[in-house]
Amino acid sequence: MFAYILRRLLLMVPTLFGILLVAFTIVQFAPGGPVERVLAQLQGADTSASSRVGGGTGDVGGQAAMQAAQGNSNYRGAQGLDPAFIKELEKQFGFDKPAHERFFKMVGDYLRFEFGRSYFRDASVLDLIKEKLPVSMSLGLWMLLISYGISIPLGIRKAVRDGSPFDIWTSALIVVGYAMPGFLVAVFLIVLFAGGSFFQIFPLRGLTSGNWESLSLGGKVLDYLWHIVLPITAMALSAFATLTFLTKNSFLDEIRKQYVLTARMKGLDEKRVLYGHVFRNAMLIVISGFPAAFVHAFFSGSILIETIFSLDGLGLLSFESILNRDYPVVFANLFIFALVGLVVNLITDLTYTFVDPRIDFEAREV
Repeated sequence: MFAYILRRLLLMVPTLFGILLVAFTIVQFAPGGPVERVLAQLQGADTSASSRVGGGTGDVGGQAAMQAAQGNSNYRGAQGLDPAFIKELEKQFGFDKPAHERFFKMVGDYLRFEFGRSYFRDASVLDLIKEKLPVSMSLGLWMLLISYGISIPLGIRKAVRDGSPFDIWTSALIVVGYAMPGFLVAVFLIVLFAGGSFFQIFPLRGLTSGNWESLSLGGKVLDYLWHIVLPITAMALSAFATLTFLTKNSFLDEIRKQYVLTARMKGLDEKRVLYGHVFRNAMLIVISGFPAAFVHAFFSGSILIETIFSLDGLGLLSFESILNRDYPVVFANLFIFALVGLVVNLITDLTYTFVDPRIDFEAREV
């Protein structure tokens, strides 16, 4: 097992290198950039994230500045801008060096976990990530615990009672919940329970109240739980469907196999058959989907929810950094997301051996 773990850890290096190389190459051909954003601001254009999404004046200003930075003096965006100032601006952002030099410098820095400073925020990238990480971890951890804690028992129950009224009406509820986008559920919950038009039960934004520091330990816990009810509900509702049906179908597939019939013929009670024999085999397919669910819950799945509920986490940070061309933050987030995903994938493989000791990774090629 040690040899397999070592091989997987070594394989992470070229994998991360390839991910960064592809992303860096794409960025070189993407319109706009940090230099262009600064020049657009000097031209009086709106370069906010919302203007970029809406295709407003920020796009025009960014394109104008981009061509100005490329030395196209015939374009009107270059008028009134000193070429020496543009060169100095490029040097400040590191764009005075060839692309391959910038890439390998970035890789070398990342090997030492040095991510530099944000272009447009007065903070280091690592400090920004540390600041936003607790929000994303809080949302992601609760979403995983609730979705797995409900979906797996519910899926087992549905498999045991396949075709019963319980199976039918729970399937209908789950499908309806899955069909509703998370952001739409979030808006509905706000309107209904956060003072929109009906009830004022839960807070509208943030993870804590303004007087959180003055609360007792029990008060802080209750205040925190009070704040996360709506965002976690909006995030987890659609996650129930996939995991529940996956668990149900996996258990149904195992229940119909010969070894289950043999166990029943030996006189084993149903609980021992289900949890002593079926559970171990059926859970393998559920475990295999954990890495994707983990990364999605902690990072990519909460962007809209963070925006709607004013929760300043990693998802919102990454989204705004991409729109604003804050490349140090973009690449650092990509590197960390990919690294976490690879590590969780390895942990998932090791979990296979815990659930089913018959699996031997040493006997297979990586």
